[in-house]
Amino acid sequence: MSQADTPNARGRRTVLGTALAASAVNLAPPFLRYARGEQSVLIGLANPLTGTYAAVGKNELAGCELAVSQINAKGGILGRPVELRIEDSTSGDAGTAVQKSRKLIERDKVDFLLGNVNSALALAMAQVSYEKGILHIVPGGHTDAITGATCHWNVFRVCNSTEMEANASATQLVEKAGRKWYYITPDYAYGHTLQAALEKAGGKLGATKVGADLSPLGTTDFSSYLIKAQAANPDVILFLVQGDDMVNALKQAVQFGLDKRLHLAGAQQELESLEGLPPEARIGGWVFEWYWKQPGVPHVAEFVEAIRKKTGKVPTARTWFGFVSTWSCALASAATKSLDTVKMARALSGMKLPPEVGLGPNTAFYGAEDHQLRASLYVGTAQASGSDPEDLFNVTQVVSGAAAAGRVEDSACKLVWPG
Repeated sequence: MSQADTPNARGRRTVLGTALAASAVNLAPPFLRYARGEQSVLIGLANPLTGTYAAVGKNELAGCELAVSQINAKGGILGRPVELRIEDSTSGDAGTAVQKSRKLIERDKVDFLLGNVNSALALAMAQVSYEKGILHIVPGGHTDAITGATCHWNVFRVCNSTEMEANASATQLVEKAGRKWYYITPDYAYGHTLQAALEKAGGKLGATKVGADLSPLGTTDFSSYLIKAQAANPDVILFLVQGDDMVNALKQAVQFGLDKRLHLAGAQQELESLEGLPPEARIGGWVFEWYWKQPGVPHVAEFVEAIRKKTGKVPTARTWFGFVSTWSCALASAATKSLDTVKMARALSGMKLPPEVGLGPNTAFYGAEDHQLRASLYVGTAQASGSDPEDLFNVTQVVSGAAAAGRVEDSACKLVWPG
């Protein structure tokens, strides 16, 4: 099947009615009733629900579920109810992620595909969605290639690229921790590109690499890496691992007393990881991609309350990723009054998110040239606790996504649209 023919050949369902607001940025509810027997619009999610990234995957799912409930309360997509079809991709098996994606598209006949937390799995899924011509939103896979060298016209990403994270965090690392950096890096696409981006961003500020180690996903014992890092005499050990690996690595570093002799810090940090750490290990300078405590920013408090009511906890960046990804499907369809993949992808290119979806101080928008969302990045330091027991991060600076992304002309993405 040719790429040019795929989107129009998909016509799996008849598009009935128009229920969402005509403008993609106007979410005023039309409150249309569903016709009896109306066929649902299906959103497929292939994301880790088990393994190293299970916690963040489940939080992305919670955000997706909240968005689906809101979309249905406003009339659904094109007057049809929305259903979420969920598959566990596991945390690190690309073959499983591909298999689950194909099942969602070919057997379940989903209209949209969401996933994955793991960058390598997101890249593998993107190849499937491109082949099948389905609109694909990547909530939380960070490696640059997704919206860089291997970008596709049908694929959009909510979370930051690793280059954006490095650009946002490098100055704080140099000023607070020093210029001699030792890396502990997860051995797959995300870790490789994040370390490369930090070396580039740090190098411009005079930082140098004094050593590095690649750790397999799911590592539980980081002692050998920590011993080597200490022997290299760095100013800071940069922990680039995520999920359970971040919890294990930081916990062991503090147990070894390295926090008394060196700075422990990094680029991306997650609330899920800080929650899993003892208070004494909630340290270091980091970047959050979204944070729940944003006084004065419209709609954030309502979002936090809705998630707290649903899960009993505050939303994390991952919750927001899932929420934005799901709403992006509805916004794209509303803008085009269709489920045509090419039309929706063109509408989403350059689209600004409404404030009740973007939930940040700067307007979030998808880059027209690379389909990367440019939203606020939150630079600061971890803390044992704040004014709320779940307030584990002190934001000291907000960086706009547009500034962190750099110049469009420097992007490796060259989108090729169907003829």
